[in-house]
Amino acid sequence: MTKKDSEIEGVRQAIQRYIDGSYSANVEMLRKIFHPKALMSGFLQGKLLIGSPEPFFDDIGKHPSMAETGVPYQAEMISIDVVGQIASVTLLERGFSGALNFTNYFHLLKENDEWKIISKTFTSE
Repeated sequence: MTKKDSEIEGVRQAIQRYIDGSYSANVEMLRKIFHPKALMSGFLQGKLLIGSPEPFFDDIGKHPSMAETGVPYQAEMISIDVVGQIASVTLLERGFSGALNFTNYFHLLKENDEWKIISKTFTSE
């Protein structure tokens, strides 16, 4: 495996932790994958949200998980690009919380040999 392949795999694993944490409502896992200064901005059912991921963590933590409720949630990484210690990922989510579909653009940084999400931009469909 080349260094670039290894970095792509590291980014893929980081986003997989985001997917797993979202599906299982594991707020601790989600907090660990986001950089402490991360931003999360986008459109949720037409409403513009700009800020930190804290409202997302709060919302995930106060509802039963998609795993518990059997929601048919699907997530697919459709692109991963890595250049040095920065990366971008496009993630499609279908059936989030049962009814929402998202297109997400993640940006990640590699800090202290660990990939962290520094920003997430999203829109719901």
